[in-house]
Amino acid sequence: MLQDDFLLENDFGKILYHKYAKSMPIIDYHCHLEAGEIYENKNYKNLTRIWLSDNGIGDHYKWRLMRANGVAEEYITGQAEDFQKFVEFCKTVEKAIGNPIFEWSHLELKRYFGIDTIICEKNAKEIWEKANSLLQNPEYTPRALLQKLKVKCVATTDDPASTLEYHKLLAKEESNFKVLPTFRPDGIMNISAENFVEYLSSLAKVSQVSIKSFAELKKAISQRVDYFHATGGRLADHGLNTFNFIKTIEAEAGVIFNKALQKIELSTEEVIKYQSYMQLYLMELYTAKNWTMQLHMNVFRNASSKSLKNIGINSGFDSVGDQNSLTAEVLKLFNEAESLGSLPKVILYSLNNNDWLSLATLMGSFQGGVKQKIHFGCAWWFNDTYEGMQQQLTIYASQSLLANFVGMLTDSRSFLSYPRHEYFRRILCNFVGDLVKKGRLPSDENYLGKIIEDICYNNSHEYFGFFK
Repeated sequence: MLQDDFLLENDFGKILYHKYAKSMPIIDYHCHLEAGEIYENKNYKNLTRIWLSDNGIGDHYKWRLMRANGVAEEYITGQAEDFQKFVEFCKTVEKAIGNPIFEWSHLELKRYFGIDTIICEKNAKEIWEKANSLLQNPEYTPRALLQKLKVKCVATTDDPASTLEYHKLLAKEESNFKVLPTFRPDGIMNISAENFVEYLSSLAKVSQVSIKSFAELKKAISQRVDYFHATGGRLADHGLNTFNFIKTIEAEAGVIFNKALQKIELSTEEVIKYQSYMQLYLMELYTAKNWTMQLHMNVFRNASSKSLKNIGINSGFDSVGDQNSLTAEVLKLFNEAESLGSLPKVILYSLNNNDWLSLATLMGSFQGGVKQKIHFGCAWWFNDTYEGMQQQLTIYASQSLLANFVGMLTDSRSFLSYPRHEYFRRILCNFVGDLVKKGRLPSDENYLGKIIEDICYNNSHEYFGFFK
């Protein structure tokens, strides 16, 4: 269905994509794949299990659309028969015109299975049977699927208390690509969570540091950063649903931490002070290791309390946040970190595109010392659309150096999501080609082709240092 020049609306963009972008390998520097699944390398039972839902884990983008189409939860995350779940998804895709899920899904069928059939209820059985006939072959295991689309590195998202067992096993036996951990300190930051003290017990166990004081907490965190680094980690990822900054001295943060240990309820200001201090402490550790910190911001998590209770977290009930003061708070954080000499490389993402211009201009105030030290991240999550990517590229190009951009990521839990890189690359090439068409860039194929290759792969290879 999707032709060779899909999304390519100008001649120079076609040249850039087919000659330069198309063949570049992939570095997926932020995703939610499980290292254990990659290591175990088992074939999936059928198309539903690899594409929609496998024992409660699956693609939230698809689940949200199915709910919008009136599909009962039994056919989404429930116990319905797999083929019936697939049929309900096909019926949903029929109505998803203009939604990236429509385009991604057709790309995934075409690139992985060679199926060029419109996804609809009428074709559901044909697609199901053809895909399932291939899924048990050796070239459809998780590792083979990564190699099929030339993935050279996958950066997973991992709790500091993780042993990273599978990452270490993969490092010993997998030579075709790397699977590296990303430090996600949500459990450390969420001091007001009901299970905070219990979480500290798991952190203490894995770090072999008894966490009875704030100094011991810092020691345990430092040990985990060292451990992640030794296992190949070069990235941290902070999920700042909302973020506020209040400068706080260590002694005050320690008092707040001791209250949390005693399970004394904390005020909003105390939570912010602890998180502000801890954010700066982590940035100090990242700077020392030359890590990159990703800040994913401005999100409403688990908007439906009923669905959270009945179905659970990470099930498609999040939405765009509306913290208006976000950039001002990030400015305070960066200003303090820079004064302490502990501002690491950073990628800024906001789910609310009203923040994009202010964040993109903020990054220009904190550059220096490293090529593109601060990046304005790719169009994330609900902005991961044709229009969102166009807007992100436009803002990045107008406010900084687009040729330095580290490009696309999947942010996915599915091994079939890598055509999203193709989707981005087509939009990127069309964007640059349009600048040529308008006379804003020279029609110099070698010059612009090199920039396209850099954005697709070379920049991330250099910036993150995964292969050093």
